[in-house]
Amino acid sequence: MDDVAAHLGMSKKTLYASFPSKLALVEAVILRKFADVEAELRRVADESIDDVPAGLRQTLAALQRHVSELQPPFLRDVGKPGSELFRLMNARRSEVIQRHFSTMLERGRRAGVIRRDVPAQFVLQVLLAAVQGVLTPQNLAEMGLTPTEGVAAIVSLFLEGVLTEKGRAQT
Repeated sequence: MDDVAAHLGMSKKTLYASFPSKLALVEAVILRKFADVEAELRRVADESIDDVPAGLRQTLAALQRHVSELQPPFLRDVGKPGSELFRLMNARRSEVIQRHFSTMLERGRRAGVIRRDVPAQFVLQVLLAAVQGVLTPQNLAEMGLTPTEGVAAIVSLFLEGVLTEKGRAQT
């Protein structure tokens, strides 16, 4: 907290007046980051109403950009299974994925570019399982991947599997 207060040009006492603990400060940072992600994903959804494959690519690219900003020490500290921050990040990530991808999947089905033979809820659960199962510091380290590379692999597999022939032709 000393370093944060010094960086912000304030006393530690002033910092603790806004954030009673280190955990509260990190939680506020995480929630702010998710708010930024949500704002970008809403913008992408609004701009890609008529082009679902482009919207999916832009949505996944935005997620990849945001993940690439996370530094390994932060992920290692926050990504400890069972910790409050780990649960918070998983819950928020799940909400964001379900909210934004369910809308895109439904639009894509109506446009004929997303497969109809697999239930949308199943597609969402597979995506969530991939993200939550692969994007842990331990799993990424075991596979020799950075978070950005892990997201890129999930994006590639997801887009290839969910799009129809018509959708793949548009990518």
